[in-house]
Amino acid sequence: MNQLLTTLFALGVACATTFAHAQAPAAPATAAASTAGANPAIAPAAGSTPQAGAKTIEAKVAMCIGCHGIPGYQASFPEVHRVPMISGQSAKYIAAALSAYKNGDRKHPTMRGIAASLSEQDINDIANFYGNHVKKTAPDSVGREPRAQIAELLKKGNCASCHGANYSKPIDPSYPKIAGQHADYLFVALKAYKQDTNPVTGRTNGVMGAIAKQFSNAELKALSNYLASLPGEMAVQPESRFR
Repeated sequence: MNQLLTTLFALGVACATTFAHAQAPAAPATAAASTAGANPAIAPAAGSTPQAGAKTIEAKVAMCIGCHGIPGYQASFPEVHRVPMISGQSAKYIAAALSAYKNGDRKHPTMRGIAASLSEQDINDIANFYGNHVKKTAPDSVGREPRAQIAELLKKGNCASCHGANYSKPIDPSYPKIAGQHADYLFVALKAYKQDTNPVTGRTNGVMGAIAKQFSNAELKALSNYLASLPGEMAVQPESRFR
């Protein structure tokens, strides 16, 4: 019952955000055309004709901006932490994460409720939108060596082998960029892999589960703080109404 109520609450928030988005004044036709031309995630495919009743990308991301488009916004369930930056994140990772919430590999009720409402096309469109939302380039290296304790933890987890030497160039685009991500979110995410059977906070992933379970929570927090201090390629890109 609690999970059902939480899911209904999440969908209510999403609907409210979508309604607010729909009430915003429409942009002039020239401005809309300019925006579509500047952002390939918004522009229709060459030669395509929009279908009647088809959802625009603005409508699809309307449920996202109420959390991910507000600087400093914090989730309060099941614990308080800043929501992750997704603008500039790898599109394939965003798609993989949304699919994991939809199929239950990630258990967070709010995100599961949102992901369940998305089609595969919606997921890909949202992922491509946020993957192209900002353009930042992180340095090829971290720029400074971590202190000895952190270096040992990074070596133990073999983090660079998947996420790249600068932690912004993962070897597979379905892996996340983690440099510069919010420390409190990284900590919560890493803990979730240790709690894979928890029906509210767990995340099921064989590789990350095996890695995270090697560390104490204090060690995961130290890792998270270090990774958050690095220059990254992600940002919170607020909508005009939230600036």
